[in-house]
Amino acid sequence: MDWIPCLRELPPTDVVVETKIDDENGVRNVQTLRRYQRDTNTRSLWFFPNMSMYVYYEPTHWRKAG
Repeated sequence: MDWIPCLRELPPTDVVVETKIDDENGVRNVQTLRRYQRDTNTRSLWFFPNMSMYVYYEPTHWRKAG
């Protein structure tokens, strides 16, 4: 499955997806994460799939996990 740029489309909230950072510095931080957004007026946070902790970056791309 092709990677979807987060600037074009964000994944649904509370769904585990594969993510990565892919920019001028190369590809890194490839892992499964879950996007959480409290409401439409707040910024999204990206959590580990079990919601134990959020990551301190925003992925640039995502795709369906699996």
